[in-house]
Amino acid sequence: MLEIKPVKRITVTEQVMEQIAHLITSGQIMPGAKLPNERDLAIQFQVTRGRIREALRALSLLGMITIKAGEGSFVNNQEEPIPADAITWLFHNEINNLDEIYAARKLIESEVYLEASKHAGPEHFAAMEARLNSMRNAKNKKAPELFLSYLDEYDLFMGEISGNRIYGKLMQTIVHLRRESNIKLLNVPGAIDNSIEHRFLIYEAMRSKNFTLVKQTIEGFFQSSKTFYDTILGTPSPSDK
Repeated sequence: MLEIKPVKRITVTEQVMEQIAHLITSGQIMPGAKLPNERDLAIQFQVTRGRIREALRALSLLGMITIKAGEGSFVNNQEEPIPADAITWLFHNEINNLDEIYAARKLIESEVYLEASKHAGPEHFAAMEARLNSMRNAKNKKAPELFLSYLDEYDLFMGEISGNRIYGKLMQTIVHLRRESNIKLLNVPGAIDNSIEHRFLIYEAMRSKNFTLVKQTIEGFFQSSKTFYDTILGTPSPSDK
């Protein structure tokens, strides 16, 4: 028989978190505002500074505040990027599971790109082309880390222009999750060329406003990407249909 212990009541730290979070989400503390220091918060909440420090750390992992060493804690805008630490903490068991990362990428990135294609205008296409050219230049300079930064910037831009804030946050999550696997992928011969080539194809399809073609080029990109994932895993590439 399973040994199940009664769930403990909410902790002091969680109560502090909830109150501060409510003050932020209700608009009583505005984005950009600086929170009182740990000592003052401890006095107001009548708890130890250690509890306050734990609560603030947890709120920073959730992306609600930013803690700046020597300056204090500041409330984030809703549009602030999700902290990398929060993604690592939430998905620490999945980050090195290439099969799951590939499946998540295919699902989320495909939808984000499709939505972005519906909202993209001339100014967006100009920005996309500039970023694609930056990726190509980084490739020619044989600078994989620089290439990866441009690649992440490009895909985050897709999330921005998708017209859906949740899609934007999901793309931020995927960019963090795929970082380790992307570093491995970009070391596989031909992977960088493949990434650039297919993103240019998707870009041209998006400019045509032919959404069927956009969907086909996205599918083609992930079919080709599966080959590189399988190279890392050391397994033959099965049909991705």
